[in-house]
Amino acid sequence: MSTAGAPAATAASAATATATATAGRSQNNILFAWFAGSMASCGAVTFTNPFEVVKTRLQLQGELARASPGMTRPYHNVAQAFWVIGKNEGIRGLQKGLGPGYMYQIMLNGTRLGFYEPTKNVMYQVFAGRPSDAAGKQVLPLNVAAGGLCGMAGAALGSPFFLVKTRMQSASKFAAVGYQHNYTSAVDGLRKIWREGGVRGLYRGMDAAMMRAGSGSAVQLATYDHCKGYIARNLAHRGLDGNSVLTHFLASMVTGFFVCTVMNPFDVVSTRMYNQKAASAGHGGVLYKNPLQCFYKTVSTEGVFSLYKGFLAHYLRLGPHTILMFVFVEQIKALGKKYF
Repeated sequence: MSTAGAPAATAASAATATATATAGRSQNNILFAWFAGSMASCGAVTFTNPFEVVKTRLQLQGELARASPGMTRPYHNVAQAFWVIGKNEGIRGLQKGLGPGYMYQIMLNGTRLGFYEPTKNVMYQVFAGRPSDAAGKQVLPLNVAAGGLCGMAGAALGSPFFLVKTRMQSASKFAAVGYQHNYTSAVDGLRKIWREGGVRGLYRGMDAAMMRAGSGSAVQLATYDHCKGYIARNLAHRGLDGNSVLTHFLASMVTGFFVCTVMNPFDVVSTRMYNQKAASAGHGGVLYKNPLQCFYKTVSTEGVFSLYKGFLAHYLRLGPHTILMFVFVEQIKALGKKYF
């Protein structure tokens, strides 16, 4: 019997084994990145959730009301709102919505951080003809597109939890703003929403959330990549290489500001779409039919600067959250490389 085909068969077997091993590593990398993103974002939101509560109430305050000298505003600024909520509602008031907040972070950041690199790599292969980690400059538009796609996917998955979180954070017996849903827990909220509108009720406001997360993720992931690379290239001689905690910290500070600037208008719209009372039929809301109408009614009634309500609270939440999340995720990745 001829053995001429043996070397070819051996080579084919080796190639198959290599491809299988590569696929396995790729799958493991995605799962680990998902885990790292989930844990890092949950750690970050534990510290930043009080500012999310303050931001939510500032954004709902004066909803569709024209400013007038006699208008009652229980919350005047970030510091005063923080003090009022803490004094009258305690630490539980400042940490309202933390439970569904954890679930939302797992869905959003687990998805977008877990799938950002694979998505970016596919886009580089298609449009740049090379892997994203190959030698050469980063292509910012491709990074932005990959970040936006992953952010929208994560927001869609986590939308029911963001819906409940927003409604729980707006609730107050002392200084109520917006419509009061008065859920006793996240489970109670999900149950009531399901009874009102089923699956459509649970995903009410998802389109606004996808706009919010898509714009924020596009800027956040792409800007963080760009800033980290810039610092590593230009300040490596000062010890600020790509693995330095200080590099991650500085890149996160810059990233947080740009994300907040771009995302705040979408954040205001998303908060209002989620918190509005459901229509009598259980589908849609009584104030806004869609995000575009919410944009229009908000600006025409309250002025264009209303889209930046809660900006400082947003940055005080988003800035530290971005810093903590990326510092945590980089350290978790480093531990993963070291021990796994």
